[in-house]
Amino acid sequence: MAKKTGRVATADSYDNFVARVGMQQPNQHAASTYRANYTSRNRLLIEYAYRSSWIIGAAVDSKADDMTKKGVRITSEIDPKRRGVLESRFDELQLWDCLNETLKWSRLYGGAVALILIEGQAPLTPLVLDKVGKGSFKGLAVLDRWMINPQLTRRIKALGPNLGKPEFYDIVTTAQGLPAWTVHHSRLIRMDGVKLPYQQKITENEWGMSIVERIFDRLTSYDSTSVGAAQLAYKAHLRTAKIKKLREIIAMGGKPFEALLKNMDMVRQFQTNEGMSLFDAEDTFETHSYSFAGLSDLLSEFKEDIAGAVGIPLVRLFRQSPKGFSTGDADLANYYDDVGTLQERDLRPHIRLLFDVLHRSEFGEPLPQDFTFEFNPLWQMSDTDRSTVATNTTTALATAVRDLGMSPAAALTDLRELADVTGVGASITDEDIKNAAKEWAESELEAGPPPQIGAPVSEKPTGDSAANRRDRGWFIRWLSK
Repeated sequence: MAKKTGRVATADSYDNFVARVGMQQPNQHAASTYRANYTSRNRLLIEYAYRSSWIIGAAVDSKADDMTKKGVRITSEIDPKRRGVLESRFDELQLWDCLNETLKWSRLYGGAVALILIEGQAPLTPLVLDKVGKGSFKGLAVLDRWMINPQLTRRIKALGPNLGKPEFYDIVTTAQGLPAWTVHHSRLIRMDGVKLPYQQKITENEWGMSIVERIFDRLTSYDSTSVGAAQLAYKAHLRTAKIKKLREIIAMGGKPFEALLKNMDMVRQFQTNEGMSLFDAEDTFETHSYSFAGLSDLLSEFKEDIAGAVGIPLVRLFRQSPKGFSTGDADLANYYDDVGTLQERDLRPHIRLLFDVLHRSEFGEPLPQDFTFEFNPLWQMSDTDRSTVATNTTTALATAVRDLGMSPAAALTDLRELADVTGVGASITDEDIKNAAKEWAESELEAGPPPQIGAPVSEKPTGDSAANRRDRGWFIRWLSK
């Protein structure tokens, strides 16, 4: 009969009982653990850190600036005049600046929203795009998580990406001139900082986490080492003097002690680069220098820890030129790829919504169904690389026109669209494209279909093609027997 045994505690990490190595053995490392510090809740602390520490300022601002500084370009076929109006109004309403601030405060506080301001509509009601009147869109108002609270008792029940999220938000501060409105979620562009799992999100009133929380211990280590190194500069060397019967002179006091102090004052006064120190023959004077070896390596390690924690390379976060053979281009290229991913994931749906609202406000109709846009690249090519790309692009377009039947108007349009990248084609006007399209649409008489058999043939002589016509590689004339 099998003997019943009780529950036994087990461990699945590496352990060496004899050497006392491992997380389950009696050693100092086994006492290591992680605890929540909830820095995101301490608003004053992270605000003081943002104001006082340039590293925290750069960690908060860098990604937000990079995600919004280059803007977007409309790539779909849309009336050029409307495109110009949309782009200019996007700048006039300072929408990029508002999106930038929303990103910054979401990274600093753990969450922020941008309120879509539409004149004549109650904030409590859902945003219905078809009801956006002409000229009613007035921009965005940025509110951080401490200025607006979600109503946790009202949840979105409609199936979709917002299922289960708060349906309404209450503005709790009127510092920006906004009344204490209750706002429907559809009127808010919400951005969270560091996204948290469900249980942890509840502890933050269903917002995200500040990026300061993850780097706070690394930052204090770096600042402590940096300030300590600065303090050592004041004590780069110590000067000591051995004086015979010093204790007796101090205990005696009076004129002997005053004479000692006077002697030391004279030493400090004349002990310069060109001065001389005077001591009694039985006294001894010595200097002791500190060694600063290893401090720079230690500071560099802490910098790398901070850069890794915020996901920003050293060349961008600290504005520090790479050492050795590295130029930093590979680090920046990888970083810009990460920023591009964040743009697609966190900004694209919000920017499309703003374009839709702006288009309805300006022209009284929705965006075309095929409306598309692309984020302008962050990577700036050198003049040599830009020249190479321009040459290859124009050659490819010319080949497509000549050999593949692509219309010159389409080629000119593509060349103008790529002007920001290639540096060529920015001067192409709408009139140039229209003229190219018109010229392409005109067909030469001799290139038309052949006459039917038995039909009368015009006796008017046929001349050569006009001098300004392109050779399209087609049959020039139809000949009949």
